[in-house]
Amino acid sequence: MNNKPRVRPFPDAEQDVRAWHSAPDTPQTLNPAYRLAFDDLDFLKRDELRPVRLQLELLKTEMLLTERQILSTVVMFGGARIPAPEQTTGKPGLDSLAPYYKQAQEFARLMTLRSVATGDREHVICTGGGPGVMEAGNRGAAEAGGISIGLNIVLPHEQAPNGWVTPDLSFNFHYFAIRKMHFLMRAQAITIFPGGFGTLDEMFESLTLIQTRRMNPIPILLFGRSFWERVINWDALSEAGTISPEDLNLFRYVETAQEAVDCIDTWG
Repeated sequence: MNNKPRVRPFPDAEQDVRAWHSAPDTPQTLNPAYRLAFDDLDFLKRDELRPVRLQLELLKTEMLLTERQILSTVVMFGGARIPAPEQTTGKPGLDSLAPYYKQAQEFARLMTLRSVATGDREHVICTGGGPGVMEAGNRGAAEAGGISIGLNIVLPHEQAPNGWVTPDLSFNFHYFAIRKMHFLMRAQAITIFPGGFGTLDEMFESLTLIQTRRMNPIPILLFGRSFWERVINWDALSEAGTISPEDLNLFRYVETAQEAVDCIDTWG
């Protein structure tokens, strides 16, 4: 049996790039029209190429996660502004939410201990990669000796990845829609901590996908009943008939990391 590696019959993309870069400088070769399309950033950034960029953004993260053999994730949504307990913001409302940072950190630690036992393939912590609750999740995973994913997005106020994300699992997105897909494509559970518009958006997107049966039911856990019941009058939605009473069973409230782990284990 011949075990020799297959020889490509054609040059690969990198070889072609080197070849055209080594061409002599002439009015023709120096004109942007001569550039290879896939090596022409000005071309790729044109409005007409948006469908291609969407596909590339979906494909890059998918390929790298597959190469790392990551099969399932535990997603953590929550506010970027929630401080660690050792920090203060000077804003009483935010400072009162600081305990959720520790709960997020502990939850990620507990779940990552399980993930490590699978060879970092199952139940991998996945956050938005930024500060606040996201940082707490990646930090807890690192403290447990495991890996974690950070799905950052380019924002006007530059959001750099927190220092606890596993470097080769730190991704950056231009399109919110593609980022949301990657949050949910491998999710086996979703935890939602107090947060703002972004957290609400991610929560309702997840609930809507399950409610409309576009996504299989998975545990959705809301940390902090008192916060969420002040922010959203769930019963009013049901009483008005805009959601069904059974839709209120799509999520559960939890208060502590251990309660969340137990809830995941007994979901169903």
